[in-house]
Amino acid sequence: MPAGLDLPLSRKQLRSVGQATARINLWHGSVRSGKTIASLLAFVIAVATAGPSGLIIICGRSLQTIERNVFEPLMDQALFGPLSRHIHHTRGATTATILGRTVHLIGAADTRAEGRLRGLTAQLAYVDEATLVPEGFWTQLLARLSVPGARLYATTNPDSPRHWLKAAYLDRAAELNLRAWHFRLADNPSLSPDYVASLTAEYVGLWRKRMIEGAWCVAEGAIYDMWAEERHVVAELPEMRRYWVGVDYGTSNPFAALLLGHGVDERLYVVNEWRHDGRNSHRQMTDAQYSRAVRGWLAKLGITPEWIFIDPSAASFSLQMWEDGAPGLAKANNDVTDGIRSVSSVLAADRLLVHESCAGLLAELPGYAWDPKATERGDDRPLKVDDHSADALRYVVHSTAHEWRHLLTLPAEEAAA
Repeated sequence: MPAGLDLPLSRKQLRSVGQATARINLWHGSVRSGKTIASLLAFVIAVATAGPSGLIIICGRSLQTIERNVFEPLMDQALFGPLSRHIHHTRGATTATILGRTVHLIGAADTRAEGRLRGLTAQLAYVDEATLVPEGFWTQLLARLSVPGARLYATTNPDSPRHWLKAAYLDRAAELNLRAWHFRLADNPSLSPDYVASLTAEYVGLWRKRMIEGAWCVAEGAIYDMWAEERHVVAELPEMRRYWVGVDYGTSNPFAALLLGHGVDERLYVVNEWRHDGRNSHRQMTDAQYSRAVRGWLAKLGITPEWIFIDPSAASFSLQMWEDGAPGLAKANNDVTDGIRSVSSVLAADRLLVHESCAGLLAELPGYAWDPKATERGDDRPLKVDDHSADALRYVVHSTAHEWRHLLTLPAEEAAA
């Protein structure tokens, strides 16, 4: 271990650092299980002992995720002690310095990122959240690691067992120059029981298996398998403290707007819904007509929401709403899997209820299912059938997650009070 470093590492973390001498070194498993700290320490040691030839590269889904997941921990003196003083990065820059060596940062959000690697010769690479980078980028990166003794270090949370990283690399570890270490929450002894309980409450179903248990498991069947009308549908509503709106835009497809409220009983409620189905009604509406209808719907309810989260692909409608003076407009967070996880967590905790008047949403939720063809390819995607109100729900719930996440750990009696 580098001099002056006093990290509280577990035996598994220490063992992985010492054994990370293969061409491909992969840490995988549950969130907050200690895999990132171990992988970063192994990478820094490799930088310290690397020869002068070949580039050193850090890759991730975006520059922002690299800054958050790699450099924030590395530059945290509480984690890396005096070593952090030898790691320098300016936010937004595409290079950094680690122990005096220049390190190149590459975001890999899509297949076009592969071109940024062509022509490079690298000796070390670190990949953050490996399942989120395109397979072609990963393959090209391995081809660029051509200096004798070159190594790749990577971390990831589990995904589908059919994901290319699992099928083509982890499952073939014995055939490849690859070492992998699987981490669970129990492998990070520094976590308090209260924090583990809070973290566990945020993940249910598929995500609990992956993010808490560290399992590579398939997404199949109903997405909201915890949904039950007798538990989640209500005829009466309590007083609301706050309101938000989620909008899924459609012209020939249905247009759906949902009003979400935060009740005084510390639950979330889908209070009301406005929908228009241009195909069934044989009458398509313009952006101006949609804007007038949504604003009229809210005015009739007598509610001014704090924010209206709009489908980010609906730029023309957002502009129309802005020109019409609608307040609190924002692009919805359209991360599909994380959005589904947010909705799942509040449904499973009985912190999200739906008023019986929301007919479109109530019709869609039971049939909202994973796409089996996408699952075969190793992707987690919902079927794009009858999902418009379900998408509006995902937009408004996930875009406000920072406002309600604390509800997941409240005692049950507080909600019943």
